[in-house]
Amino acid sequence: MEEGTSKSPSNCAGTDPGDADPFQWDTREDCQVRQILDRVADKWSLLVIALLENRRLRFTELRREIDGVSQRMLTVTLRSLERDGLVKRTVHPVVPPRVEYELTPLGGTLHATIRSLVTWTEAHQDEIAVAREAYDRRAAEAV
Repeated sequence: MEEGTSKSPSNCAGTDPGDADPFQWDTREDCQVRQILDRVADKWSLLVIALLENRRLRFTELRREIDGVSQRMLTVTLRSLERDGLVKRTVHPVVPPRVEYELTPLGGTLHATIRSLVTWTEAHQDEIAVAREAYDRRAAEAV
């Protein structure tokens, strides 16, 4: 480790506080901001958080609702979201055990942000489709 480098993974900004840009994050893999963004921007996490808005769902209900997710990937996603404090897992002591998932208050605050992203996507989907078609035409002509 270089001298003067912080050992704290949460300190991702440069060493000069005047250089810090609050709207920029470090691209290093050990940066906590990057790690959190990687988690919450993951497609499966976004879908789980969206589905858990104002309701509890069992694992099988989540899996049925999320097209294309494997059992293993859903398990990994739910564990990561639980570890980050975004999802609460409740095991009911019945036979067979019933497990439900719900957003924590922190996860609920993230849901509002995801809703904004979905709204933006819906508003601009036609523009994006046009841009994709133009790109694909240019790429096909270049071949």
